[in-house]
Amino acid sequence: MMASSAVKQIQQALKNKGFDPGEIDGIWGRNTIAAVMQFQQRQGLEVDGIVGPETSAALFSGTPSAIPANTPLLPWFEEARHLMGTKEVLGNKNNPDIMDWAKNLDISYAGDDVPWCGLFVAHCVGTTLQQEVLPGNPLGARQWEKFGVSTNPRLGAIMVFWRESLASGKGHVGFYAGEDDDAYQILGGNQSDAVCLMWLGKDRLRGARWPKTAISLSTSVVLKDRNEGLSVNEA
Repeated sequence: MMASSAVKQIQQALKNKGFDPGEIDGIWGRNTIAAVMQFQQRQGLEVDGIVGPETSAALFSGTPSAIPANTPLLPWFEEARHLMGTKEVLGNKNNPDIMDWAKNLDISYAGDDVPWCGLFVAHCVGTTLQQEVLPGNPLGARQWEKFGVSTNPRLGAIMVFWRESLASGKGHVGFYAGEDDDAYQILGGNQSDAVCLMWLGKDRLRGARWPKTAISLSTSVVLKDRNEGLSVNEA
């Protein structure tokens, strides 16, 4: 799970205010999410388990915030970073960690020789944003075109690309980590059989998506759902 000094500060602040996040270990797990939600309910805030600007202001009232306003903590992206280096097992065996991702999300998955970029994204989003609705078939990379709300490419955005040809229905999905003039740097799974960074041409992009339940973490971006007309404009 996600590990960072910012998470430890959030956990300590929760504990100081009487909400039990479990061990102060820097891991964004179920206990921490539950403690955040209990705190939000007590404070009359939106109960989403996300430490956005309003929750952060309440949690760190009178103390320095662990989350600078211009650098929001993106739990799903931190989980992805934490898993860099995870590799599939060649041959007939499977990496038990990858298999557990599918098991924990109740996703039918045959083995890590099956493309798992969508499974990786599902794990990172599903375990850190427990109220977020995943695509009906998260193993299908192009299914992520329907996920969440549309956004401009930005740190942590879910980036969907076509593969082989635009009409093939095949694709790849991962998280935005950077860009240059011609390509996006993507942190994803099943990239050279591992979780790593890879460059993908901008001409292959099908869309950038953002979790609906994490709109409070968006900064200087317009989010709009092309299906439901949901929009948020935060400066």
